[in-house]
Amino acid sequence: MTTAPRQAAGPDATKSASGPAPRQPAHQQPHPRNDHRTLRRILAHLLPLSPALTLLLLFLAVPIGYCAYIAFTDLQLTGQAHSSFVGFANFRTAFKDSEFINAVWLTLVFTVLSSLIGQNTLGLALATLMQRASKPVRTLTGAIVITAWVLPEVVAGFLLYAFFRREGTLNAILDWLHIPSQNWLFTLPILAVSFANVWRGTAFSMLVYSAALNEIPKEITEAAEVDGADGWRRMWHITLPMIRRSIGTNLMLNTLQTLSVFGLIWVMTRGGPGNKSQTLPLYMYEQAFQNSMIGYATAVALLLLLVGSVFSVIYMRLLRTEV
Repeated sequence: MTTAPRQAAGPDATKSASGPAPRQPAHQQPHPRNDHRTLRRILAHLLPLSPALTLLLLFLAVPIGYCAYIAFTDLQLTGQAHSSFVGFANFRTAFKDSEFINAVWLTLVFTVLSSLIGQNTLGLALATLMQRASKPVRTLTGAIVITAWVLPEVVAGFLLYAFFRREGTLNAILDWLHIPSQNWLFTLPILAVSFANVWRGTAFSMLVYSAALNEIPKEITEAAEVDGADGWRRMWHITLPMIRRSIGTNLMLNTLQTLSVFGLIWVMTRGGPGNKSQTLPLYMYEQAFQNSMIGYATAVALLLLLVGSVFSVIYMRLLRTEV
């Protein structure tokens, strides 16, 4: 029986079995000088942004962080030398408070009526009608709508208070038409302040949709007219899909602005009668500056920030989907 000759173990065999890994070519090895160049390039890009980043850190991130800390304390406006950490007690108190639940519900009603339905729908309707109107009509309509937008919030509140009060303009018109009048700020306060917010904020939606409609190629709408599509079909199948991103952006901005409306409601109703028009900003004001509970009011503010974040995430996900 023959056996295969064994290879002699020598230095060469040992080197081949357990020798060092082959060295990379010189052009593939990372060079320290390249790392320094990359770092300098990153710093050069960040340097122009450093003032804006510093301002955001000082006036946005730091206040939000401090408010988040206060929300977990029992800080009070008066009569307290030191505050203590209470954990989630403020949040538990909020969810057990019937006035807080009522404020959340009224905030959602106010946002849906005045922003999602009112400003958005009326702004789109005005922008669409102004596309077909003559120049004098466009100028007059734009001037009237934008004037309501540029008015200070307090001034707009006083004007709408005079319009809706018991002896106001609306009831005078109803009496002239022999229609029964009522005290709108007492019987339907949340509808009155919602209408006021629609009247004041529709101009922004109108401007956004006017710019979006001007970007639609005329050839597309003309081809749809030749094919026999009426106005509603063109609006539903052509206009709305092509301005969908503008709709999402407008809804997001209007919603965030409506969630923080304070002066308009405060001037018209002060959250009353009782708490029938007390939205979350007015509830926070009452808890902070009338009941002196800064920590609890800040916890409610964080919950309002969370509501706005949820709306923003929904709108951003809608904007990510392409037509």
